[in-house]
Amino acid sequence: MIGRINGFLLEKHPPWIVVDVHGVGYELEASMNTLVALPAVGESVSMYTHLTIRDDAHLLYGFGREQERALFRALIKVNGVGPKLALAILSGMDEAAFMRCVRDDDSKALTKLPGVGKKTAERLIIEMRDRFPEWENAADAPLALEAANGEPAPRDSLADAEAALVSLGYKLTEASKMLADINPKQSTEAIIKAALTKRMTG
Repeated sequence: MIGRINGFLLEKHPPWIVVDVHGVGYELEASMNTLVALPAVGESVSMYTHLTIRDDAHLLYGFGREQERALFRALIKVNGVGPKLALAILSGMDEAAFMRCVRDDDSKALTKLPGVGKKTAERLIIEMRDRFPEWENAADAPLALEAANGEPAPRDSLADAEAALVSLGYKLTEASKMLADINPKQSTEAIIKAALTKRMTG
């Protein structure tokens, strides 16, 4: 099992990144909350990881916080929730926000996430209520990553953001609506995060 990697960030193509570890490029899929905190390409990065082995692929997922990985692992144990849906949930809200939804029986907030219908939201609340890992009462460690904002994004940043939102499970028309009126002069990751925030608070 690969539990953590340290190396240099080679590529960022949300929701995918590539990290160089002593000459080996590890491809990871990460939540948008982790992606927006990544340093610039070429800088060092340290990430917690979770490896999923399937018949047709070995998939590696990356997390900026150990608590985020703990919630991911708890989510994929819920009936009907796979890694893709778990990442979509973690992209739309952080651990604290998810815990609030469970404690407050706020299924409405959960249904704003892609792939989460009313029945899935209710199942998440019921099953997760008794599954909070040990990090529930632990101090939340800061991300060991630098914020990725402030630099002008490339001309196709909106297109990249739209593609990333679709990969998370949003429909193309919905993704386009989420990106409307968002300042394009940001990193792709920051644009995606702004779109997700707009979706959850709108």
